[in-house]
Amino acid sequence: MYNEKLKVSSDIVAKVAREALERRGVTINDIAEIVYEMQYPYNNGLTINHCIVSVERVLNKREVQHALLVGIELDELAEKKMLSKPLQQLIESDESLFGVDETLAIGSVLTYGSIAVTTYGHLDKKKTGIIQQLDSKSGHGVHTFLDDLVGSIAASASSRLAHRIRDLEEAGESIVGREHI
Repeated sequence: MYNEKLKVSSDIVAKVAREALERRGVTINDIAEIVYEMQYPYNNGLTINHCIVSVERVLNKREVQHALLVGIELDELAEKKMLSKPLQQLIESDESLFGVDETLAIGSVLTYGSIAVTTYGHLDKKKTGIIQQLDSKSGHGVHTFLDDLVGSIAASASSRLAHRIRDLEEAGESIVGREHI
């Protein structure tokens, strides 16, 4: 049952989720670059600033914030070897049949519809931008959840942009010259 005494402010959750991304070496611009790569072939006038705004809007969603907090926490606990066996080994090795990392990412992407889901699938296979760095296992740290979560944020922001741009086009408008869409 929900305990009102333990209620956490949305502002605090949003702030901590963004700080967790930064602590793990991921910037909003890193994610926006992926969004730009996914959307620029379809949208004349698209700028990196449009993509940054879209990523920021996606990061304002509680489902995304909660997924980030859970996933990053599990990655960090695995780095410190604080998980029980065999979960420790599954997360630390990014076991290919584990799938819980993708499940968490897909859960947060569902808010943005089928475009987001298919874009996430593409990013999960192609490993674009910082997703590749996080997934490479060549550096230090465990990013079993983070690489998939970054992909889900980029996919969601791409879908959000596609829908917003279509709305503008149907209204006879364009993204050209608009800073926020």
